Amino acid sequence: MTPFILNAVGVAVVVIFFGLRTVQQYEKGVVFRFGKIVGQKEPGLNWIIPFIDRLRKVDFRTITLPVPTQKIITKDNVSVDVSAVAYYRIVDPVKSIVQIENVMSAINQISQTSIRNIVGKFQLDEILSERETINKDIAAVLDAHTEAWGVVVSVVEIKDIELPEGMQRAMAKQAEAEREKRAKIIAAEGEFLASQKLADTADVMQAHPIALQLRNLQTMAEIAVEKNSTIIFPAQFMNTVSDIKRFLAAEKL
Repeated sequence: MTPFILNAVGVAVVVIFFGLRTVQQYEKGVVFRFGKIVGQKEPGLNWIIPFIDRLRKVDFRTITLPVPTQKIITKDNVSVDVSAVAYYRIVDPVKSIVQIENVMSAINQISQTSIRNIVGKFQLDEILSERETINKDIAAVLDAHTEAWGVVVSVVEIKDIELPEGMQRAMAKQAEAEREKRAKIIAAEGEFLASQKLADTADVMQAHPIALQLRNLQTMAEIAVEKNSTIIFPAQFMNTVSDIKRFLAAEKL
C-alpha cells in the first residue's frame, strides 16, 4: 500500500472521528454550516462535517425556573413580597436558538414583569383566596410571549406570599373576631332551639295536666336520690296525689 493511500485513509479516519456527535434522547441537534441552519439531528450517534459544521444541542425536557421574590403593591395598596416558580419546555429548537439569545434569562425577566402586573390588579384578599386563578392568568400571558421563541410555559405557581408584620397582626385579629362571631351565632341558635323545645313542652303539659304532675313526681324522686336532709314539697304536690288517685280509680271502673 502506497504512502498516499495510507495518508488518505488516515485523513478519512480523522475526519470521521472528529465529525461524530452524540445527541441524547431528550435533545435535538441543530446543524449550522457557515452560520446557516442546514438541518437537525435526532437522538443517537450523528455525523457532521468537522471544522465546517457546528452542532447546537437543545434540551427538550421541562425546566424549572424559580422566579425571585419581588415587592408588589396590591390593588388595595398593600405591599407584599411574592415569589413564584415557572415550568417551561422548548418545542421548536430552531426558534429557541434563532429568535432569542438566552431563553432562560428572557423567561425569567418576563415572568417577573408579568407577575408584578397581574398580582397588582388584585386586592390582598383575592390574592390569598384566588391563587389558582392568578396562576392561570400569569401562565397565559407568558405562553403568549414565549410562543414566538418556540417555548411553551406549562405552569406558573405562586410559591410564597409574605405580608408585612402589621398586616399579619391585623389579619390574625380579624380571624379571631370572625371565630368569635361564629361562636356567638351558634350559641344563639342553640338558645333559640332550646326555647322552642321548652315552648313545645309547655304546650304539651298545658294540654295534659297529668303530665305536669308526673314531672313533679319525677323531680321529687331525683331529689331523694341525692340524700338531702331537707325536701321541699311544692304546693301542688297534694293536688298531684289526688289527681293520681282519681286517675287510678277511673281506670278500675
